[in-house]
Amino acid sequence: MVRWSADGLVAVTGVSGRLGSRLAFRLAAEGARQRLVVRQRGREPRLSDGRALPECEVALADGYRDVAAMRTAFEGVRTVFLVSAREAADRVAQHAAMIDAAVDAGVERLVYTSFAGAAPDATFTFARDHWHTEQHLAAAARAGLRVTVLRDNLYHHALTTFVGTDGVIRGPAGTGRVASVAHDDVADVATAVILDENPARHDGATYEVTGPEALTLDEVAATLSEATGRRITYHAETEAEAYESRAGYGAEDFEVAGWVSSYTAIAVGELAHVSDDVDRLVGRRARSLAQWLDDYPGEWAHLRR
Repeated sequence: MVRWSADGLVAVTGVSGRLGSRLAFRLAAEGARQRLVVRQRGREPRLSDGRALPECEVALADGYRDVAAMRTAFEGVRTVFLVSAREAADRVAQHAAMIDAAVDAGVERLVYTSFAGAAPDATFTFARDHWHTEQHLAAAARAGLRVTVLRDNLYHHALTTFVGTDGVIRGPAGTGRVASVAHDDVADVATAVILDENPARHDGATYEVTGPEALTLDEVAATLSEATGRRITYHAETEAEAYESRAGYGAEDFEVAGWVSSYTAIAVGELAHVSDDVDRLVGRRARSLAQWLDDYPGEWAHLRR
């Protein structure tokens, strides 16, 4: 028997990425009707034999700046899963345009991927973008849009990218802790929210989606060492050292500030909160970093180099 989404057709953005693709597979497995929004046909997730996911259609839009195409993609949709845009100087404007496009298209419900500790003065500069987006969502909610916010912590996979080619994690995180989470756990939470037979109970909710423990970067390095069989360590830079060590990357100032402040946010404790929202919504414990490393070896193959 096909299990329809409690709110009809679901539009999923970011389906060529780690989170959106995982959600698309989960919704397809449950028989939900989906519209997968991609930049070009062929980038949407498919079954292992190359066939399209069942009960799925594809809509094309050249990113979140392609507002007209995104609005068209949202027509006839009752629920939008909005994966946050890539970091950019106009990121908040992109998010606001997508929210407005959803409202204009008659979308009833929007589930947004925000970030832990989102606040106007968050240490992690990109978390400020999420706060401003949440404010735009709140205004839309007052006008009738049903909104659910998933505030994800740093992803386990992101921690593996902190490791340099020399096996050292460098950053100004001090002895602070981070409650990182698996993409799969976020996708499971999103699935539970979207397919809930009583979806109204998630209206206006903000969920803190974290792993089951908060680790220091020394502990992260030790956990990665155990999994990979190579020596990985953490070197605590000062903030000034962090900016200097990243100065030659050719990145824009806002990008470098985001990279550095992801560590300083750990240092001041803004990413240390451990929530039980995964447990409550999914019905099982969230995956720890060590469990994720065991379960998904292909996700950290780059560390074997």
